[in-house]
Parts: sequence; C-alpha cells; structure tokens
Amino acid sequence: MRHALFLLAATLSAAAPLCADTIYQANPQGKPVVIQRDAIVVSENAEALAYKHFDLKDRRVVKVVLSKGSLPYSVDAASVAGRQQIVSTWKRFGYTATVTDQAGKSTRVWDLYLDFYPPGGRGSLLESVPPRTNVPILIDGGGADEIDFSKIDRIVIQGVKLSITLRDGHTLSGQFLMPTDKPAEVRVLGITGQYNPVSEDVFDFSQPLARLKEIRFE
Repeated sequence: MRHALFLLAATLSAAAPLCADTIYQANPQGKPVVIQRDAIVVSENAEALAYKHFDLKDRRVVKVVLSKGSLPYSVDAASVAGRQQIVSTWKRFGYTATVTDQAGKSTRVWDLYLDFYPPGGRGSLLESVPPRTNVPILIDGGGADEIDFSKIDRIVIQGVKLSITLRDGHTLSGQFLMPTDKPAEVRVLGITGQYNPVSEDVFDFSQPLARLKEIRFE
C-alpha cells in the first residue's frame, strides 16, 4: 500500500507540476518553506488561510484551514487555467462513478466519498464521524465488513438494503452499517463536470445514499 501511494504521489506531481497555488510559511530565519503544492487557496483573512488539495491516502479532495501566527504565510497564486488544470488532475486519482437517483437521473461524479450529516440534511456534517471511501455493511446472515471503493463494481440501493457487486464477481447483500450511534444520514459526495475550482466546498454533488438507486464505479 505504501509503495502504491508513493507511485501515485510521483504521478500526481508529474501530471501537473506547479500549475496550482503553492503555499509557503516563513521559518524562524525568515526563509520561505513550502507547506503545500498543487493546492487552491479559497479564502484568507487576518486570522486564517484556507485551501483545498488532493489527499493521496484517502483519494479525495480535502480542505485545510491554517491559523495565522507569528510566522507569516505567502501564496504563489496560479492562473485560472492552472487551477482548472489541477482540478482535472484531481479527477484522475480519486474514485469515479456514475450515480443514479431514484428518479432515474444519472450523474458522473469524480473524487467520490461518503460523509455523515444530521438526519434530513439539517445542520453541518458530523465532524466526530470521519468521511470515508469504503462502505460499512451489516451482511445478511451475520457478520460485518468495510468494503473499499477500489473493490466495488457497483452498489444497488433499495431503501435500507444494499447489494454490492465486487470486481471479482462476488455479491454481498445487507444493510449500511452506520459508524455512529448518533442520529445521522450518510451522503454521497464528490465533484461533477461543473465544479468551480475556487469554491470553498470540496464537492458540488451531494445526495443522501437512501435517495439513490445505483452507484456504478469505473
């Protein structure tokens, strides 16, 4: 796994060298040190600097907020075209799927992941429950498992029931296993072809899993 992440990091770097924002922080000697390359800065004020980048381990876009202290930050800002290019690069390395809702509408979604919110979409995400790129399932007949997206061909959703077809041809049936005892709903998030590179959000697609009919991975 570590070797695979190294290769992914090398490929990502080679695919879009210095085309997006580069963030620096001055060290105690006043020399600028790179904090993050291939990022997109989305906001900055006197207290903090916020940016997005692609997390290689989780294979999704994440947002980071840096609190400003005594050592200043600086940004080598990219062009509009450079920021669009890095988003295109992010799409190459996350999980891509065609998501179909209960009405039959299909949307191609890149950098897909799951996250957790209060029921009915009220309020902000549950920060105590981390987002994930796997599906926890309570398997019919007993047992539970977490199935990584990389192993899944498609998921068919029928209410609370899931049917997961793996890339090796096996099928698992069961119920989504909520990773918290708090009231929550799981949502499918990701970016579409209309994603705005300067958006403060790391997604522009968000649907409750229960409102979907199928997720078919590429």
